[in-house]
Amino acid sequence: MRLTETADVWWKNAVVYCLDIETYFDTDGDGRGDIRGLSQRIDHLAELGVTCLWLMPFYPTPDRDDGYDITDFYGVDPRLGTHGDLVELITLAQDRGIRVIADLVVNHTSDQHPWFKSARASRTSPYRDWYVWRDEPPANQHEGIVFPDQEDSLWEYDEEAGQYYLHQFYKHQPDLDIANPAVREEILKIIGFWLRLGLSGFRVDAVPFLLDTAGATDAANLADPHDYLRDLRAFLSRRDGQAVLLGEVNLSYKDTRTFFGDEDGDELNMCFDFIGMQKMYLSLARQDPAELVKALRERPAPPEEAQWGTFVRNHDELTLDKLTKDERQEVFDAFGPDEDMQLYGRGLRRRLPPMLGNDQARIKMVYSLLFSLPGTPVLFYGEEIGMGENLAAEGRNAVRTPMQWTTGPTGGFSTADPGDLAGPVVEGDLSPEHVNVAAQRKDPDSLLSWIKLLAQRYRECPELSWGECTILEHDTPSVVAHRSDYEDGTIIALHNFSAEPAEITLVVAGSGVGVRVADLLTGATSDVENDGTLRHQVGPYGCCWLRVLRAGDRYLV
Repeated sequence: MRLTETADVWWKNAVVYCLDIETYFDTDGDGRGDIRGLSQRIDHLAELGVTCLWLMPFYPTPDRDDGYDITDFYGVDPRLGTHGDLVELITLAQDRGIRVIADLVVNHTSDQHPWFKSARASRTSPYRDWYVWRDEPPANQHEGIVFPDQEDSLWEYDEEAGQYYLHQFYKHQPDLDIANPAVREEILKIIGFWLRLGLSGFRVDAVPFLLDTAGATDAANLADPHDYLRDLRAFLSRRDGQAVLLGEVNLSYKDTRTFFGDEDGDELNMCFDFIGMQKMYLSLARQDPAELVKALRERPAPPEEAQWGTFVRNHDELTLDKLTKDERQEVFDAFGPDEDMQLYGRGLRRRLPPMLGNDQARIKMVYSLLFSLPGTPVLFYGEEIGMGENLAAEGRNAVRTPMQWTTGPTGGFSTADPGDLAGPVVEGDLSPEHVNVAAQRKDPDSLLSWIKLLAQRYRECPELSWGECTILEHDTPSVVAHRSDYEDGTIIALHNFSAEPAEITLVVAGSGVGVRVADLLTGATSDVENDGTLRHQVGPYGCCWLRVLRAGDRYLV
């Protein structure tokens, strides 16, 4: 294994952890998490095995969209802390081997941003053409609306400006015009500023929307928007050769592949695998991994130094938009039968544990799958302890509840009254009384202990991140089996989607003489038969990572 494969291209085998500062840990008792609070909890992430911390927006904001409506791309929201607090956090993280990336949200601004205030005030404003304006909305203004329960058009008339402006998201988030060279240059300055303060890259929000110039009058200034994405990547690499762009691209596999760039990978370093995630939930609903297996076989290989980002859920609704209507209904019936659990008719506003009835074996199987599949695992805060959602919160905020550190009415998140918190605490069987970090740290059988083990084994196994993955053929339909080979190492992972035990027979070697397998999750070993076949038992919702051991191997197991 070459050093560059775990150092220079660190995102290939990172463990990414996403959190919202305002719901993580509150140190000043105002009910809102803060940067100092996150700094005080940085050792929790280090112990978990996190190597990359992804911060949701911490910029100044009116907070009408959980911080994704920004009024200053160079600032820190004073309710969360200062630039000094942020630099101290980055330093503490780096001291523990954790890189820090942040959301880059430059498709739009808040309508309270000084740029937009100036733009709407006068047609001669230097910022007027930083946004997209029209005297009349186009005929397709009602097509492609992202939030159909909140908006009925992509264009909004502004009385002060006397024109319509484009907003692909909420009307209080006017779109920037990246066809304008001044806007593109400003985005580069924003990236350069935060790299200088110590960030190791960015999760780029809504990439296809950012590159969409369809509504711009000067779109000819950027004939191929991907040219701009290549410029972003080139600038990033010049400033910091190890910085990363992780893109939110929820498109078909064929279309998403283009956002990596050519074979040299000159655009995004990473793209989220939205299709694999959605097919996983369909497979869970059916207790049959066939749809996930199909997706994995269809997923294109990224460029050599790029990587797919795999995840169980993220900070938004759990989108099911790439499933057919009937498939989506299957997932709704299994995991979100009440309308209140659904959002926009295309996704779920729930977390995994309540969807699976808090079945610990099944939950642990899913996270074993996450860490063993080819790609970089991305966790959303609270997943490591099995947090649930609070459906009393509005929309996507159902899964953005305060982190549960201890027992008590606020889960140790804050000393403020429960009614003064940034969001409502989870209630019921998954409340802090039953699910919290403090209790699970003492329990070797807890989900927290399991995630720590998975992260450790994943980091020890270059086969999983750098190896060639093969989906294995066999006659046990409830089990997905895949093999990862790298240099002289081989790992075979088995995951049973059924509540019934299963036996699987696989060919693992040309000859089985002197060959054994060792389960990296339990330490148990077994022999491979002389003809190279392995017969293995997998329990109900069981999982195992089997390292193939040959005579003379010196692997630790």
